[in-house]
Amino acid sequence: MIALAALDIAGTTVEEGGAVYHALHDAVRRHGSTAGVSDVAHWMGADKRTAIRSLLALGGDPTAVEKAFADFERLLREAYDATPPVAMPGVVEAFAALRDQGAKIALTTGFSAEVTDLLLERLGWRDGTVDTVVCTDDVPAGRPAPYMVHRAMERTGVLRTAGVLTVGDTVLDLEAGSNAGAGVVVGVLSGGVPRETLATAPHTHLIPSVADLVDLLAGRQVPAAAGPVSARPS
Repeated sequence: MIALAALDIAGTTVEEGGAVYHALHDAVRRHGSTAGVSDVAHWMGADKRTAIRSLLALGGDPTAVEKAFADFERLLREAYDATPPVAMPGVVEAFAALRDQGAKIALTTGFSAEVTDLLLERLGWRDGTVDTVVCTDDVPAGRPAPYMVHRAMERTGVLRTAGVLTVGDTVLDLEAGSNAGAGVVVGVLSGGVPRETLATAPHTHLIPSVADLVDLLAGRQVPAAAGPVSARPS
């Protein structure tokens, strides 16, 4: 019985064309970082200030964290103005399936509250679409720490971690769900992280996208095109 579903935003429930990745890369390179594609990819899903601090350590100005963070938020807003983010296909159906099981729905994100508010406004998700939203601003540390999941439990009155489902598209998402003790830890391939990379992280299932949660919750087979559902690595 799932009491709470805690889902990541960018790449999991929201399609934003990789804008976060590009804005983060551009922001740190403007302050001297030599970070490459793989360096930035390593930090996807993390608290953005933590990511920036680590990426600036790669040849950049270590004192420019706040300046780079401001650049990141500005670049991201510009990207969202040019190409507004949209809900991933199947999100509405997945939310409905979770509600039918009596679950509360939370969004968790490595974004600041300001960026998250912008996203929710663009998506029209301020009307009670979800029960709570937890940002890195709300907790002592972002992923892979379990705190965002636990804060979502606190806000929704859920007491048992075994009744929590987490969903995300990055290794850090899966690590955070596992560290939180979630009973179901689902990785989705919609964010562009290769299946073989996600498979190295602790999980109970890997599925193509959040749209496949409906089949997963109903106990039906996930589409074969993505390969068999993965079990938790030992």
